[in-house]
Amino acid sequence: MAILNILEYPDPRLRSKAAPVARVDDSVRRLIDDMLETMYQAPGIGLAASQVDVHKRIIVLDVSPERDTPYAFVNPKIRILGGSLESEEGCLSVPGFYEPVVRAERIHVEAQDRNGSPLELDAEGLLAVCIQHECDHLEGKLFVDYLSGLKRQRIRQKLEKQHRTRA
Repeated sequence: MAILNILEYPDPRLRSKAAPVARVDDSVRRLIDDMLETMYQAPGIGLAASQVDVHKRIIVLDVSPERDTPYAFVNPKIRILGGSLESEEGCLSVPGFYEPVVRAERIHVEAQDRNGSPLELDAEGLLAVCIQHECDHLEGKLFVDYLSGLKRQRIRQKLEKQHRTRA
């Protein structure tokens, strides 16, 4: 397994729309394993393939307190079941920033698992929020897009300054 490089906002590659995975094979499983290792090391609770510059419809997450319940969704499709929930979100691609975002409280997700088998899941609370957040990445959308233009601009400026000082 390998630790992958996580793209940081405002990198334009984060705005790319991910393509469906045609077939789940060993290369997809290897990517899932690498994404999980990267997510745990970061540390985070979710990661989309788009964030590691692989524009395929794959997300991984683990919201368990023990960090021992990983999920991998290939080609996920979400259906909103209801409710709304405001929670503070952060993102491995927007390091150091946490802002309140409103999302659906309950969702249904259909996908394939790491073996290509059909997977269906009803999720609520943090799990539902995390799935929605990661699926947004597959559409080229980041949690900062839910914020006001002013907040988004301030975050962008701070991260660009950090990138310049690191270079």
